[in-house]
Amino acid sequence: DEFISSPPRKTVRFGGTLTEILLKYEKGDTTDFELLKHQLSDPDIKDAQIINWLHEFRASVAYLTKELEQLVNVLLKLPWLRRSREVVEEYLGFLGNLVSAQTVHLRPCLRMIVSQFVPPRITIREDDVDISDSDDGDENISENFNTCHRALQTVARYVPSTPQFLMPILVEFFPFINKSERTLECYVHNLLRVTVYLPTLRLQILELIIEKLLKLDVSTPQQDIEDAEEAANNSASEEKSTEEGLFDMEEDEDRKGNKVVTPSIERMAHPLAERLDILMTILFSYIKDVCHVDGKLNISNTKDLYRDLVSVFDKLILPTHASCHVQYFMFYICSFKLGLAEAFLDHLWKKLQDPNNPSVIRQTAGSYIGSFLARAKFIPIVTVKACLDLLVNWLHKYIDNQDTGANAYCDVALHGPFYSTCQAVFYTLIFRHKQLLDGNLRKGLSYLQSLNFERIVMCQLNPLKICIPSVVNLFAAITRKYQLVFCYTIIERNNRQFIPVVRSGTGGDLVQTCTNPLDSFFPFDPYILKRSKKTIDPMYQFWEELSAEDLENLKKPIKKGNSEDEDDDFLKGETPQNDGVVEIAPNSYESNTRSPVSSIGSPTDCFVPYPL
Repeated sequence: DEFISSPPRKTVRFGGTLTEILLKYEKGDTTDFELLKHQLSDPDIKDAQIINWLHEFRASVAYLTKELEQLVNVLLKLPWLRRSREVVEEYLGFLGNLVSAQTVHLRPCLRMIVSQFVPPRITIREDDVDISDSDDGDENISENFNTCHRALQTVARYVPSTPQFLMPILVEFFPFINKSERTLECYVHNLLRVTVYLPTLRLQILELIIEKLLKLDVSTPQQDIEDAEEAANNSASEEKSTEEGLFDMEEDEDRKGNKVVTPSIERMAHPLAERLDILMTILFSYIKDVCHVDGKLNISNTKDLYRDLVSVFDKLILPTHASCHVQYFMFYICSFKLGLAEAFLDHLWKKLQDPNNPSVIRQTAGSYIGSFLARAKFIPIVTVKACLDLLVNWLHKYIDNQDTGANAYCDVALHGPFYSTCQAVFYTLIFRHKQLLDGNLRKGLSYLQSLNFERIVMCQLNPLKICIPSVVNLFAAITRKYQLVFCYTIIERNNRQFIPVVRSGTGGDLVQTCTNPLDSFFPFDPYILKRSKKTIDPMYQFWEELSAEDLENLKKPIKKGNSEDEDDDFLKGETPQNDGVVEIAPNSYESNTRSPVSSIGSPTDCFVPYPL
């Protein structure tokens, strides 16, 4: 009785050889078959048992047809990754035999491998609630990922069509953005590793990753990130001051490192921004590693990756309005070689001037050109001049064609690309005018005069009315200083023509006016993600604070015009979104270009008045 009731030892096997068990199952005898599945599913199964079974399965893969899918699924659930080297090698051999003999099981095999691209999940019980998340404490996680990639390469070697079956599975298994940072980090890292040995999937994998990054990016507006950082800093300061007040005795060592919790210098306070920061760091590292071999730039690799990234840029980034950070992958790869930056500018230029493209795409291309020329340190002034020549010549031709016809009036819907190009030119001049005039002032002024800004500003299409006021203000001040064009008469007239809209709200009537009719933004505004910004900052042109002399030149009698709350958003690192309006108080119309103290790489408050 004791023998019968005691469980069998794990080394005991029943039912004969695997071939005999499968033949019995075909004849309808399922007893040994069920026992086999039970043994394979046993969580306490020994390495030696797994090796023995896998050895037999490798010799019997011809029997593992579609009808035995249930048994194959049991085999694919075996905990083979965290076993001995012998088990791993045997399992890899089994996978190779299985997919080469029975391609019907290819998808389940691929799903099993891809499911291991994230850390194993553990369940922690807190306050009677089971919380499940990734296990970050697994010391062998890197080795396990290496083994997964070996398995995938083994399958791909036996089945050439693996990539087309793999891609939908990679999409399906991509973790939700609310998963832990570690889970997302591991999955994206492993996806990028796949592109190394399955290069035909690189474009699709980059599209997948950048699409997910974009969703994160647009879900975390820059203002939200800055607010979260400010709140975290304030909270940390309050906690620190409280602790110092309560425990002011040096001998009280227990509180050190336990009570005072200060935010990590590297960590973002906003949870989605933290995820985005980690993933952008991985993407930048990948771009660098692909383009550099033994520390030297590999031109062939770089060109191939550039083509893929431009393709993703056109498909995903260009049609997405007001993303803040993801587009910097183009900024980064263009920094490797001037030829890439020029190719990118040429690509954007073709988008801008092509009338067959939708107007919104042409306008966005204009925004990218202006922001790229202004902010990329690696673009020499000779390239800036060449681009300004192209843009300004196009503007003059546009004015030739439109300034006297039936459409010769100020209308964003009709002339959107024109206004976007004007803004790109004005923005570039604001950032680059000192370099354009460096060395030989007379020659520099002669070049700027040859651009004939006066004709652009004075034309019937009236670009100063449409461009963002902060850009117009500084452009007007700079061009007046160098006597290139006097904009203030037109600005004064435009301000008189603004018709404020009165809207009733719970707090009473509000007078509102639109300050961004183009709904434009500057895609390369300051990058604020803490880890990944270290990659961008060395090649990024921050706004240089105005000298006392410059401020003196710009300080003239103030005029009356726009909203008192109109921020110099392009300089502070975020462009006003066209929610339509900016609230102002009635009879309060003082215009200024203001930049908050919290902004990075922006000027201090600088009032740019208009002479009367």
